[in-house]
Amino acid sequence: MPLSSKLLHSGTALAAVTLSLSVLATGCSSSGQAGLDSVAAMTNEVTVPVTAATTEIVEAGAQPRVVVRLQPAEGTRQDAQLVTTATVYQQIDQQEPQDHSDPPLTMPLAAVVTQGATEASPATTIELTLGTLTTPDDATNELLEPATDSHAGFTMNRSGAMTALRLRPDPDAQNKARAMIEQAFYQAVYRAVAFPEEPIGVGAVWKIHQQVTSAIALDQVTTATLVERDGDRLTVDVQVEQFPQTPVFELPNGAGTLDIDSYTMHGSGTVTIDLRAPLPVEGSITIEGSQSFSDATDTIHLRQTTSEQVQWTR
Repeated sequence: MPLSSKLLHSGTALAAVTLSLSVLATGCSSSGQAGLDSVAAMTNEVTVPVTAATTEIVEAGAQPRVVVRLQPAEGTRQDAQLVTTATVYQQIDQQEPQDHSDPPLTMPLAAVVTQGATEASPATTIELTLGTLTTPDDATNELLEPATDSHAGFTMNRSGAMTALRLRPDPDAQNKARAMIEQAFYQAVYRAVAFPEEPIGVGAVWKIHQQVTSAIALDQVTTATLVERDGDRLTVDVQVEQFPQTPVFELPNGAGTLDIDSYTMHGSGTVTIDLRAPLPVEGSITIEGSQSFSDATDTIHLRQTTSEQVQWTR
């Protein structure tokens, strides 16, 4: 089958994997009662490693300066709501543009800290129970219904960087529902704010470097600014940029390769973090961009516009 035919037959998969899956801004709110009396036994859990995040100070900020560490205590509970949006508009050659977007997903979460970080063990583990998942689309809601009460979890270090994502969907959840849940958590995880090792004060600026795993290997650079601090509650502005590590895009299912002619992905947002809570208090980060690809003979052209938004609400 020629490359053009393969490309046409793999359009949906191509759109899905080209979308840069990115992660969360972690931090968090006051510890509310999540209604979790115990963590369900792990039966079909999958742990997904998260690429390491490194930080570099640009400006240390005003005095007083302190080393910022997330330290939710074991047993801390919190109710939160994660809302994610991922849109993909794609055009192959002169065909009509196609919308490969999923509807916005609202995910209530009941969180409990099952292990608090210590000097000896600097990892915090958070278990999550998913409430009723909803979208603006009734048919999708029916698809998502069996995923209610599914489980997931994060592991993060004391800087706030996520180091692992655990997914434990309900056995009755359909593949489409599982994929939407996974996409939502990936977006959240790769929007996490990691604080630097050095002391900082209000006005501090630092860069967070992280590789984002998708169909295209991406370098993500987040520039964070500490704009306000009230005790354990910090407000951070972020600017996000992504850059491809390679000039070539490998198509799924062995359909060949395309040259990356252009790639832009950038955005911004604000996140409020409580150092003693497992999830962000509130926040919204949006990134968007466009990509264009062509084959070696310049006979096939693929263009995409993409957008992702992660919102945390109480």
